[in-house]
Amino acid sequence: MATYEEVKQGFSMPLDEAMETQRAVRRLKQDPIDDETLLSILRLATKAPTGGNAQGWEFIAVRDPEVKHAIARLNRMSWSLARRMYAKKVNGDQKAARMLEAVQWQADHFEDSPVIIVACLHGRAFLTPMSRSSFYGSIYPAVQNLLLAARSIGLGAALTTLPLWSQTLARRTLNLPRGITPVAVIPLGWPVRGGYGPNTRKPLEEVLHLDHYGNRVFLEA
Repeated sequence: MATYEEVKQGFSMPLDEAMETQRAVRRLKQDPIDDETLLSILRLATKAPTGGNAQGWEFIAVRDPEVKHAIARLNRMSWSLARRMYAKKVNGDQKAARMLEAVQWQADHFEDSPVIIVACLHGRAFLTPMSRSSFYGSIYPAVQNLLLAARSIGLGAALTTLPLWSQTLARRTLNLPRGITPVAVIPLGWPVRGGYGPNTRKPLEEVLHLDHYGNRVFLEA
């Protein structure tokens, strides 16, 4: 098991390096994560900005095998349906096939993750567009902080929302009061193999538009 003393130097990784080598790492070892490492990552997560500096977040760090099994069951129920949709998009695309294989591996071994983080928010997401966007926008900067902190020390992590398809069942699993909404799930663990490295993304010029959609002046330059 890697200890905090062994990995803490990773927190000094340059931000651009962490971003350029960040990946969704889904194949995780069962090796435990010590408290100091876990707390350091979550402490950095809470340094993120929130609307009005409300800091209306709560984080559930799940280590209990029974609770992890219940979350894994919810994830597999959702993935059994989502997989059919994603499988249709593979069509010989090797990159997509590898992604599908990794997500399936994660689903099969979800409860084996040493820690599963569930990021929650105070309140409920209402149906009006403004309230929904503001609500969810208050947690994802913290989730990204968590992912970057994990990457900096080589701890595998991947964001998913599949286990949250039923808010009622998720609340029951985590003993959440009605005023707390689970928003994101992040399994954590040391990578089985590979882990992080240079990532491949679409060129910025293909997705950047000036003033209005379709005006790809940077692509044409």
